[in-house]
Amino acid sequence: MRRLWKGAGAIAAAAAVGLGAVYAWPIGTPPPDTLASLDGNVGNGAYLARAAGCIACHTNAEGGAPLAGGVPLETPFGTLYSPNLTTDPEYGIGDWSIEDFAVAVRQGISPEGEPYYPAFTYPFYADLSDQDIADLWAAFQTVPPNETPSIVADMTFPFDQRAALKVWRALYQYDPLTEPVEGQSDEWNRGKWLVEGVTHCAACHTTRNILGGRMIETAKFAGSDMLPGGGNAPPIDTASLVDGGWDVESLAYALKTGSTPEGDAFGNAMGEVVLYGTQYLTADDLTAMASYLMDQPE
Repeated sequence: MRRLWKGAGAIAAAAAVGLGAVYAWPIGTPPPDTLASLDGNVGNGAYLARAAGCIACHTNAEGGAPLAGGVPLETPFGTLYSPNLTTDPEYGIGDWSIEDFAVAVRQGISPEGEPYYPAFTYPFYADLSDQDIADLWAAFQTVPPNETPSIVADMTFPFDQRAALKVWRALYQYDPLTEPVEGQSDEWNRGKWLVEGVTHCAACHTTRNILGGRMIETAKFAGSDMLPGGGNAPPIDTASLVDGGWDVESLAYALKTGSTPEGDAFGNAMGEVVLYGTQYLTADDLTAMASYLMDQPE
């Protein structure tokens, strides 16, 4: 019995050491010192914010102020609520610096050094340039302050332990595949940058495992049934799109209007993507996205 107690004590001590190591595990890298010296373009920042889904995710359709947060995201691990992104210094991001903003957007880390839940699609924004960040920051500075407190996430154990997200990040956080491909057209590469990055199509349309990790090596764009609220997203790999009767023209039109080739309308999450995001993109960018999706690399 004494040996049993000693063994249990050793296991408990090892667990405590391991937990302490996770909490102490540093994440993130400092942003460049030159960020604050960049002149942000409000128009391009607003355009990127639309493309990135900021308005859809951070504006409560039930009477909420723009970007004041409060949108519930029901997941298999609990319920998250989008935070207030207005310029209110207490409840929003009004007391942030552009460096805080850059680390949050590109690395998914709060000004306090805590990892954000990956419902925030920061992995897809990692390749945004310093100028993109400056433009987004300039656009967010035009948002009126709103005193709506952010709602604390209601996650089940152990998913309520933010430190554990460091382990999740190490396992399932991938760099966005936004690099241009030599030999492809400028249009195709622009579409790749949008689809694989800022518009984060793979966040919804890639199959996930039981821990919510994207299965990008085996089921990228193969569809998912793990959308917030229990929804699902269809496959959008090139073969599935072709089989579904899509082409570049009809896909670009759908991203603009929310209408399918059969005359049906996108619903639920994809309807919001169009309503708050892709309908505001230029015709060239919509065609670029469609061109890439209809001719994805194998």
